[in-house]
Amino acid sequence: MINNVVLTGRLTKDIDLRYTQSGKAAGSFSLAVERNFTNQQGQRDADFINCQAWGKTAETMANYIHKGSLIGVEGRIQTRNYENKQGQRVYVTEVIVTNFTFLESKKSQGQGGQGYQQANSQSNQGYQDQAWGSGQSDIDIDDGDLPF
Repeated sequence: MINNVVLTGRLTKDIDLRYTQSGKAAGSFSLAVERNFTNQQGQRDADFINCQAWGKTAETMANYIHKGSLIGVEGRIQTRNYENKQGQRVYVTEVIVTNFTFLESKKSQGQGGQGYQQANSQSNQGYQDQAWGSGQSDIDIDDGDLPF
């Protein structure tokens, strides 16, 4: 069976990040996705799609994207149901996000700064420092240790 969703839209509000009792991150948000056609007034309507992200994906999204951000999401449709306080059965359909993509920079959103790119460069620098020691360019390897 195939259950694959790809959406492009804007966040309607900041991501609501919560944690389960076991400490797993869960982020809920709504994505406004414009329709490909215009209505009778010549304007494009939008569909508001409820989405859920889990784990590191949820934390990264909550840290780096905000209301109005243009993003792309990949995931699957999931339905669930529960009984509300009035005893009525409520059905919920949402997209469970497995991957997302930033589709505009912070500068183009008018917020200035470097946000995600700066965080990535700091993260990569830490990795390089760990992998290569203190930044020395000479590596002391005996020719006999090479496999070729």
